[in-house]
Amino acid sequence: METITFVKSKMNSFLALAFSVLMSVFTFAQDTAGGVVTTENKTTTTTEWYADPMYLIGGAILLIIIIALIARSGRRE
Repeated sequence: METITFVKSKMNSFLALAFSVLMSVFTFAQDTAGGVVTTENKTTTTTEWYADPMYLIGGAILLIIIIALIARSGRRE
């Protein structure tokens, strides 16, 4: 019985490692030629909203606040 538990544990570790390696391979295989999408009209340059770092920072702060509120509400009883 102990051997089966040991094998299952090692198999789970191996599958997690294989999944991580495959995801990193897929991530690095993506085409990066596009970069930031900008369009230029004579003298005006516009950048897409998702390329602006202020939106990323604001979204990260909002996500942290939501996670903290969810974690805090889970302790109340």
